[in-house]
Amino acid sequence: MMVGGVLSLFTYPSNACPMPVALPVPVPTYPPGSLPKRIGYSTVRCACAGLALMTAALGGAGTVPPPVGGQPSDAMVSALPVLSAQARQVHAWVVGSGNQQGMPFALIDKEAAQLYLFDAQGALRAASPILLGLARGDYSVPGIGERKMSEIRPHERTTPAGRFVSEPGRNLQNQDIVWIEYDTAVSLHRVRSSNSAERRLQRLATATASDNRISYGCVNVPTAFYDRYVAPYWGQQSGVIYVLPETEPAAFFFGFDPAMYP
Repeated sequence: MMVGGVLSLFTYPSNACPMPVALPVPVPTYPPGSLPKRIGYSTVRCACAGLALMTAALGGAGTVPPPVGGQPSDAMVSALPVLSAQARQVHAWVVGSGNQQGMPFALIDKEAAQLYLFDAQGALRAASPILLGLARGDYSVPGIGERKMSEIRPHERTTPAGRFVSEPGRNLQNQDIVWIEYDTAVSLHRVRSSNSAERRLQRLATATASDNRISYGCVNVPTAFYDRYVAPYWGQQSGVIYVLPETEPAAFFFGFDPAMYP
């Protein structure tokens, strides 16, 4: 189904929220500081290793069986045909280990220039092409969040990889955004086309990912997608965002055993 020019992977009633706030199991609330804002190779080994033994509603297509033995069910995996091999592996690890801590989560695949939104049980809810940082790289320059955009050099315009607990917020123009990492000023927001020379709307519309690098590090999505799929949940409460690395294997970066999640 097409929604404002954006492909929706699921069909919802006209009066329904595409990313329901009322999930089958209540989303837990964590006190400030109880969850790390970012997890990479050195810290993820201390993450919770419980199983996500919950059922997931798959957009009217029936119920997905729960994971068994630390692995996503066959029905869940078969619902992920659009993901790259690395994204599928990270999805299997997140669902199999319970790393999302009972919260909805998102995968940002930088190599494919795609965003995938999942419910707390790992069922895919929506996907969209994205724009991301101009430069390749998985780490932000120290102190970049305190600098003016005019002071950021092209090779410093990276979208950092990692596990982030998102936060709803507003930018300096009082526009609603979703903070991916506040300290480095990296957020998920609607695409902005104020600079016509950057051709951001055209870049989003192309079939290739090779021209989707243009931002200062933030993740841009089509306005229609943001309004329909991001704002209703991610713009109201926290979730977990996994930004996949592009300079090293995801298993090494996040610290999980690739043999367990092939």
